[in-house]
Amino acid sequence: MKDSLKIGIQYSHQYVVSPAQTVPALYPESPEFVAMPAVFATGFLVGFLEWACILAINPHLDSLIEQSVGTHINVSHQAATPVGFIVTAMVELIEIDGRKLTFKVEAHDGIDLISSGTHGRFVINREKFDAKILDKIGKNSKQN
Repeated sequence: MKDSLKIGIQYSHQYVVSPAQTVPALYPESPEFVAMPAVFATGFLVGFLEWACILAINPHLDSLIEQSVGTHINVSHQAATPVGFIVTAMVELIEIDGRKLTFKVEAHDGIDLISSGTHGRFVINREKFDAKILDKIGKNSKQN
């Protein structure tokens, strides 16, 4: 992590909701999901908030070896957003505890505040992370 990674970093990110980010598209193999209204899905909203946090801190990480992974999400989804609306995420880094980062997050669709809460991320060494995943895969293949 670079010295520039500091509490108070803010970032705003926009995205146009398409049919691919609606509830029916979240699990198209699920008749229950397919029957739901075609509005911005909570699962995609969470990913959108994560994306904004990643973009906020990427300039402050060593891009050759570091990335961040999501570790905690605590957000509301308080208003439905139709296809074609622009959603805007506003994120702010509010805590740094070693490699653990906490963000305040909000999203708005131009009419309503659609989400607010917090998101946790952890800065990883990509090479070490990948080695742990390969080890886990190996353990799983021995069980099957």
